[in-house]
Amino acid sequence: MTRDSEPASSIDDLDARKSDHLDIALSPKLAFRQAETGFERVRFEHAALPELDLDAVDLGTTFLGRRLRAPILISSMTGGPQRAARINRRLAAVARDLGLALAVGSQRVALESRGAGGLDGELRRLAPDVPILANVGAAQFVAGYGLREARRAVEMIEADALIVHLNPLQEAVQPGGDRNWRGVLAAIEALARDLGRPIVAKEVGAGISGALARRLVDAGVAAIDVAGAGGTSWAAIEAERIADPVRRRTALLFADWGIPTAEAIRAVRASCPDTVVIGSGGVRSGLDAARAIRLGADLAGQAGASLAAADDSGEAAHAHFTALVEELRITCFLTGSADLAALRRAPLLSPDR
Repeated sequence: MTRDSEPASSIDDLDARKSDHLDIALSPKLAFRQAETGFERVRFEHAALPELDLDAVDLGTTFLGRRLRAPILISSMTGGPQRAARINRRLAAVARDLGLALAVGSQRVALESRGAGGLDGELRRLAPDVPILANVGAAQFVAGYGLREARRAVEMIEADALIVHLNPLQEAVQPGGDRNWRGVLAAIEALARDLGRPIVAKEVGAGISGALARRLVDAGVAAIDVAGAGGTSWAAIEAERIADPVRRRTALLFADWGIPTAEAIRAVRASCPDTVVIGSGGVRSGLDAARAIRLGADLAGQAGASLAAADDSGEAAHAHFTALVEELRITCFLTGSADLAALRRAPLLSPDR
């Protein structure tokens, strides 16, 4: 699927682009050079005699002042078109039923008044007790957005926190993308000071370094979602929308760019020992979620790997995340870990221990 260059400032183009993103991400034909997450090199030592009741393994944790039954953040891929409204509603119901956290996709279209795309108070009514995270792109805060828009994003879904997503690679290769990133850190610092809700800084698939995480935390950010390389490649997705062969080739050059998720988790935890860390980017199973937590994440996030199920039906989305939680529970059982604290100390066979 290709689309000729159009101004990214056009709301009609934003609607079309968000819908394209869903179609491309779901396409079985999407092929690109896939980065490794680093999870494949993290192997747990097997506990042949775990001395545990599998069903009694405690996966519970607390996030944003709310209790979760498992340390999983459901991340929606996008928040724009009406098609995404169905996905958002289904994921909210799953989060409620399974006791997971929920993050929505970009709220830019909703903020600029072309339909909420399911990003309204219904999400909170569907999931009254789980953490819900709003989401706005960082570059928007040096292109006209300010505290008012951030507050609207939070209020429209009654969110517990605001994600400010960092996507410089996607913007760099996207025709008409936001190229000016001067002043973003200062804008984030102002939001952290004045919003009255925690700020979560999140990459979208290229990872966050330990040094940058430290700067963000020092600026007032409450949590870091590393969203490392190895999962959804937004450079590859944008390449599918580009008709110009030269621009398309440039986008594909960066399809595997970024810090592998496992490396990003380790680095951010080392630099920010007291900060909430979310490990996302290529988390494809409950085993990967366990690996992320063992490496230092407080929660594991999943977006792309759950998109097909969420697009299919509420039942499919529920089954997908039920299986993911069970895989995490089995990993705890097979490492002799009665809870998440024990999982964080589970012995590794990996040379990266």
